[in-house]
Amino acid sequence: MEARNFLESMIWQQKSLLSIEGLSSEEILFILDKAKSLKESKGNEEPIFHSLRGKRIINLFMEPSTRTRVAFEIAAKSLGADTISISGEASSLTKGETLKDTAMNVQALGADAIVLRHSSPGSPLFLSRIVDVPIINAGDGAHEHPSQALLDIYTLREKLGDLRDRKITILGDILFSRVARSNLWGLLKLGAKVTLAGPSTLVPREFEKLGARVTHDPSVALKDADAVMLLRIQHERQQASHFPSLAEYANVFGLDSKVLSAMKRNAIILHPGPLNRGVEIESEVADSGRAVILQQVANGIAVRMAILHLCITSEKSSHS
Repeated sequence: MEARNFLESMIWQQKSLLSIEGLSSEEILFILDKAKSLKESKGNEEPIFHSLRGKRIINLFMEPSTRTRVAFEIAAKSLGADTISISGEASSLTKGETLKDTAMNVQALGADAIVLRHSSPGSPLFLSRIVDVPIINAGDGAHEHPSQALLDIYTLREKLGDLRDRKITILGDILFSRVARSNLWGLLKLGAKVTLAGPSTLVPREFEKLGARVTHDPSVALKDADAVMLLRIQHERQQASHFPSLAEYANVFGLDSKVLSAMKRNAIILHPGPLNRGVEIESEVADSGRAVILQQVANGIAVRMAILHLCITSEKSSHS
């Protein structure tokens, strides 16, 4: 046990998980390997399943969430921690309290870690410089969503193996998607070849500077892809429409059985959710054997268990 803790402290040097961009490929793989061991563990007899006993984790979700919030709750409880989830509507932020004061009060109430979802890019980094406890970024505006990218990459490796030189297409609203950014960073660090596709208004050429191929032709993007990750339109982050109509978007960029039949026979379909059936994906595709969407959701528990365990048990995060 001591040897394992020593190894973790040598490889994992992060107090908080703020982004994928800030992680090395070794750190990404370490999280994924830790998640794999957790998923494959039988029962809860191993010490890691009690590693957060007596710890309090606060889920501070200032934006709506189902999968991420519930997965973090299950992950924390699976490691023995107590969890409390606070929504924006139920917090004193509605009374004018600042995010800083909310976080400092939560820490004063005995939080050992804060899982934060917020509409402002950079808010997790901001809090990490104010409070002493680990901050886990559960999505900050259109910036990043690191735990989602890690579970997506976990699922890709589970289905495809080594991702070096694998062709991964991310199709949809790239411009406003924090999931796209985190996945792009992570996939490139692991050697995958990433194509970003969608309407020109939502997939600007500037993304090529990050190392991705950009195309506005879905047939080009999907032809040789080993996996396709579909993204919904982020209406809540857009100030104006970036395409004529949802019907036209679905007609050009939506994934239906006809489009699926033209792809590689063993190509898989991912989606971080929530699905907009009939827009970016038809039900017959979403519910087909080629889609691994529910596997992504299930894998999110093990991945978030790994994240919480590593950040909270890190020597750097000890504050009690």
